[in-house]
Amino acid sequence: MMDTPPVCDYEGSDYRDRFWESKPRSYEDRTERIALRRLLPPRGRRVVHLGAGFGRMTCELAGYDQVIVLDYSRTMLRDAQARLGREGRYVYVAADIYRLPLADGSCDAAVMERVIHHMADVCAALRRIRAVLAPGAPFVLEYASKRHLKSVLRYCLKCQAWSPFDCDPVAFEPLYFNFHPDHMARCLRECGFETRRRLAVSYFRVGALKRLVPLSVLVALDRLAQPTGQIAVYSPSVFTLNIATGSTPPAALDGPLFKCPLCGALLYAEGDALICPSGDGRWAVRDGIYDFKENLASEKAAERRFDGEEHEARLAPC
Repeated sequence: MMDTPPVCDYEGSDYRDRFWESKPRSYEDRTERIALRRLLPPRGRRVVHLGAGFGRMTCELAGYDQVIVLDYSRTMLRDAQARLGREGRYVYVAADIYRLPLADGSCDAAVMERVIHHMADVCAALRRIRAVLAPGAPFVLEYASKRHLKSVLRYCLKCQAWSPFDCDPVAFEPLYFNFHPDHMARCLRECGFETRRRLAVSYFRVGALKRLVPLSVLVALDRLAQPTGQIAVYSPSVFTLNIATGSTPPAALDGPLFKCPLCGALLYAEGDALICPSGDGRWAVRDGIYDFKENLASEKAAERRFDGEEHEARLAPC
C-alpha cells in the first residue's frame, strides 16, 4: 500500500450517542442544515457524502439520483444503513479519503462536513476529492475555524498561547485541527477549487445561550448571521461552496463507479468482490457495504508467502 497520512477511525465508536444524542446539539444540527441547503444545488445525478458517519446530514441529499455514503468506519455505515435504508439511491462505501476508490470525474457534487479537522494533510485529501469530481461540480466543505470570537477573546486576555490570527493550523490533540480561513482558502485554490461562497455558522454555540435562549430564536439569529461569512469569518464553523476547476472529463453515470485506490484501474465485479484488472487488489462487498478497508489480494499474497516460507523451512537441510 502507498504511504498516506494517518486516518481517524471511528470503528466501534459511540459517536452518535455520545456526541449528538446525549447532548443538546439541536442548534448545531439545524444551523448546519440551513447552511448546506443554501450552498448545495438541490438536485443532481451523483453526489458523494465524504465522512458521512451515521448519515445525520445525508438525508439532505435526497434530490440526487445516487448518493455515495462514504466513511472509513463500518460501524458508522451500518448506522447509516439503519437510518437511510439499504435499497434505492444509496451506495455505502468504507474507504479512506486519501485513497478514494471512486472513478475520476464520476461525481457531480460532493459534501464533507465535520471531517477535515481530522486531516493531517489537507491538500492531499482535497486533491483526491477534486479528482472524483466533474468540471464545474460543487463541493460543499465545512471546517472548524481557529479564528472565532471565543479564541480571539481568550488570546487577548492571555488565556491561550496560540494566536487565532496566525495562518498555520492549530492541533488540539492528534488528528484534531482547527484552521484559519485564509489557510483553507489557499489550500482549496491550490487543489483545483474556486471558492464562490462562505457562510459563518454557529456563532451562538455557547452552553449558557443554548440553555437560556429558545432554540428557534438562536436558529433565526444564526440564519441572519451566516451571510456575514462572505465578508469576514469569526464563527467556530465555516461552510464553503467550492467549484471544481480544470478539465477532468466527467464519467458516464452508467459506467464503472469504482477504481483501484492503488493503481487507478477501473474495477470489475466478480461475485461479492471488486477486482483490479492489474492484479493489485480485491475488495469485498459485505452486507451492502463496498469495503475498501481491507485488500483481500494482499491478505492472500501474505498467506501464500507464509505458506511458501514454511514449506521451504521444512525442506531446508539440518
